[in-house]
Amino acid sequence: MPEGNVRVLDFGSLNIDYVYKVDNFLKPGETKSAQSLTVFAGGKGLNQALALARAGVKVAQAGKVGGEGAFLVEKLKAAGVDTSRIETSSLATGHTIIQVDDAGRNCILLFGGANRDIDAACIERALVGFGRGDLLLLQNEITSIASIMRAAKARGMTIVMNPSPYDGNIVTYPLELIDIFMLNEIEVVDLAGGGEPEAAAWALGKRFPEARIVVTLGAEGSLCIEKGSLIRQKAYRVKAVDTTAAGDTFTGYFLAGLLEGMDTSKALDLGARAASICVTRMGAADSVPLRAEVK
Repeated sequence: MPEGNVRVLDFGSLNIDYVYKVDNFLKPGETKSAQSLTVFAGGKGLNQALALARAGVKVAQAGKVGGEGAFLVEKLKAAGVDTSRIETSSLATGHTIIQVDDAGRNCILLFGGANRDIDAACIERALVGFGRGDLLLLQNEITSIASIMRAAKARGMTIVMNPSPYDGNIVTYPLELIDIFMLNEIEVVDLAGGGEPEAAAWALGKRFPEARIVVTLGAEGSLCIEKGSLIRQKAYRVKAVDTTAAGDTFTGYFLAGLLEGMDTSKALDLGARAASICVTRMGAADSVPLRAEVK
């Protein structure tokens, strides 16, 4: 992981999150009343950029919103994120419909909207000024991921990939270009083609020996496979009310730790502490803690 004067670009989604509090998730054919509705800024791209910024990293966000998404851009600006690479699309802003049950679990319906409007010209504009050693963070909620990866690697950038939400397109991407995989316990198994999470992580470590394989395991903490070694991290026990942005928070703070020169173990711990605070709050972007809270 490069350190020093590294520039960071998060090229990802910006969503409006409509969060419905329910006692239990809806079943097929069922109609029920929600306990409440709250509207939040979200999208994995926005959440992870915000997490990086709140962790103390100077980060730029690239992506697209529709006309009704201006408040998402303002949210990032207020956190200190460089929003000059966010463009306006003729499509509606991406959005999600999120159910959160009484146990704090969530299920999410995603509409891509403007996030699916990324073309070659947009990629070229977003990467202007970035080069060797700079860091690119990607998720899987926008289009043209493979093209973004190739263009960034041609510039010598370090690529961090969180392939969420996981779909069949992932295996068509040039995965060999990725320097750090950020995966949850389901994604690592899907990407490895089966097995339990730790075995799947080892399989990916053998397949991509130069990459870090970081896996979040919910209440079981997290682990990292790097250079043939396994590093484990415990989860901090808290009462969870909403896990929506826990993974995004972990990603932002883990990368912040690496950029500050922490070893992997300390960076995993920093991510775990930040995520433990995140899940005690409702919402996505609004639940990401400040660095002072994590300390």
